[in-house]
Amino acid sequence: MFDTLSDKLQGALGDLRSRGVLTDEDLSRAMREIRLALLEADVNFKVVKDFVARVKERAGGAAVTRSLTPGQEIVKIVHEELTELMGSGGSRLAFAGRPPTVVLLAGLQGSGKTTAAAKLALLLRKGEGKSPALVAADLQRPAAIDQLEQLGRQIQIPVYLDRSTKDAIAVARHGIEQAQAQGRDVVIVDTAGRLQIDEPLMKELAAVRKAVKPHNVLLVLDSMTGQEAVAVAEAFAERVDFDGVVLTKLDGDARGGAALSVKAVTGKPIKLASTGEKLDQLEYFHPDRMASRILGMGDVLTLIERAEQAAEVDEQEEMERRLRAGQFTFDDFLQSYRMMRRMGPLKSIVGMIPGLGKQLQGVDVDDRELGRVEAIVLSMTADERRRPEIINGSRRARIARGSGTTVQQVNQLLTARKQMAKMVKQMGKGKMPNIQSIAAAQRRR
Repeated sequence: MFDTLSDKLQGALGDLRSRGVLTDEDLSRAMREIRLALLEADVNFKVVKDFVARVKERAGGAAVTRSLTPGQEIVKIVHEELTELMGSGGSRLAFAGRPPTVVLLAGLQGSGKTTAAAKLALLLRKGEGKSPALVAADLQRPAAIDQLEQLGRQIQIPVYLDRSTKDAIAVARHGIEQAQAQGRDVVIVDTAGRLQIDEPLMKELAAVRKAVKPHNVLLVLDSMTGQEAVAVAEAFAERVDFDGVVLTKLDGDARGGAALSVKAVTGKPIKLASTGEKLDQLEYFHPDRMASRILGMGDVLTLIERAEQAAEVDEQEEMERRLRAGQFTFDDFLQSYRMMRRMGPLKSIVGMIPGLGKQLQGVDVDDRELGRVEAIVLSMTADERRRPEIINGSRRARIARGSGTTVQQVNQLLTARKQMAKMVKQMGKGKMPNIQSIAAAQRRR
């Protein structure tokens, strides 16, 4: 995500990072490149103008001139201003003291609103320990009820609906009553969208909001539409007060115009972002982490959180026990690869590791490689996975045939496992912190 913007901003700041002394010409050139990068990313013109002015003003301050590394101080300023631009406050939802908490989703057709409702329900159940329910109050789009019902079955979350009426208020009220009766503590109401903003859409949304008194009103925007998404947000802000934004399709947004403009234009923060097509790929939006990723600094906290979600506690403990003992068989190798696949697309994981994304710039990070590795390991016998040292030439040929790969690829995997086993043995001799302790340390920073 934001690949184009990230490359251009890193290019603009790249020369400054190592400079011990900055001239006015250096700073002016960098500001021009930053301005162009943001404009090409489809960021609102006024937002770009204000952003560059703030960075330039701070860059001319005494703190920069006194700094031992002025270039790095400029990068720090850009990072802080990007964070402020996207919203420096918290992104968490407001939960009612007395359940159920009602979340109302609004947006135009095609923004991914119905899918976002299901993703949010799954996130709240898995990440917050909530017991959510969905209400199908989008009675305008013929397939909306069917789609939400199907998604609800897929994630095993109840969907309350009524096909016999076109009264969205009645459906929403009845759904909340059902959820309350069944002990559900969060109700997500999917409202109607239209192809464009019009009076009937706004009237219905305002009426539903007044009737159900939601604790959170979230506007769903398609980040791929750039400035159009910002214009939609501005129009909704004028007519229907909302609390925050859900950005969909962020994984496919190479520019970043919507994410960088919507808070400045509407005053409403981005609360959540969809980072992939799968239903578990919705995350709370952290402006500081996103700014770090845009500037090529990685995103260690999100990486750790994904690792925590990808591995069960007992799975983590067993893996840690084996690593402490200096053991690393192909069964362990396979388990770690499967955990990595559950963390999301390989390219996004690489981008979260500080420095690695820049090193691999231009390299094709292929998720199919993980599937190939799994096929090779599964083509081994149980004994071969436990004792890789017995894999001789004939066994390698058999494994290659069974996995649809070459002997060379099998050899590469055997070498990689041997190197990892050696590293694990060295780690086992010292104190090896677990994922939770690393995460706690990162959050304290």
